[in-house]
Amino acid sequence: MEFRTIVDIPKSCFQIPPCEKMLLVGSCFADNLGRRFCEEQFQATVNPFGVMYNPASILHTVHKVKEEKPNVAIFTLGTNHVYILKETGKIVDNCAKRPQKLFEEKKLTIEESFDYLKQAVMELKAENADVHVIVTVSPIRYRKYGYHESQLSKAILMLATDKLVKAFDGVVTYFPAYEIINDELRDYRFYKEDMLHPSDQAVEYIWQRFSEVYFGKETLNFLKEWKPIKEALGHKPFNPDSEEYKMFMTKTMLKVEALSKKYPTFAFKKIKTKK
Repeated sequence: MEFRTIVDIPKSCFQIPPCEKMLLVGSCFADNLGRRFCEEQFQATVNPFGVMYNPASILHTVHKVKEEKPNVAIFTLGTNHVYILKETGKIVDNCAKRPQKLFEEKKLTIEESFDYLKQAVMELKAENADVHVIVTVSPIRYRKYGYHESQLSKAILMLATDKLVKAFDGVVTYFPAYEIINDELRDYRFYKEDMLHPSDQAVEYIWQRFSEVYFGKETLNFLKEWKPIKEALGHKPFNPDSEEYKMFMTKTMLKVEALSKKYPTFAFKKIKTKK
């Protein structure tokens, strides 16, 4: 017997190679995925100007970094709510803790959301005609809007995304992170203590599903070879000045060097560990 529903995700029309040059922009869910891409040695730029929750703010980031010419971009949409500074009439990406009276809150329509995302894709394509864009809707619900309003917001983003995928066939694909959390992992044990954000276990599961869809044999082989090296580099020694540990690190770095020769795109980056 099957006690859960599995989201059926077709294999992508393109594959992400090892250590690919990428851009991830969006909600804090983009940070979660981006952190994993960095740990796995992808050349990932993640929310370089902070978290961007709505389509307009995602476009603002793309406009600033498009010249970096990523080969793959991932947009993680959080909400269609935007805040407009009354003084300028422009959407801000961060209210910077300024008084609420200075801003006007607005909900983007399906068409407006689509237009902002369309501009973002076109700017990326203007710099790199071969770019691929993956769009996903963050599974994180927004309590401050009320859960019904949060669902309506997600629905608008999904409809805008569906329109985007159809407009850029073969360039833009949709990855159902929202559906995976709400259909496959339909249990609060897959959430953090706030009951809103996915747990580390849930994020890991989404990463596995993403890998099945977008990674080919070469990338999966690289990740398999990189895993023991990553674990060795993350090892915290009892005595870092001991000869035994120095020898251990020397052997580990030789493995890093051998991996870089096998995979030319691999440029080792030391990942900061969580405090």
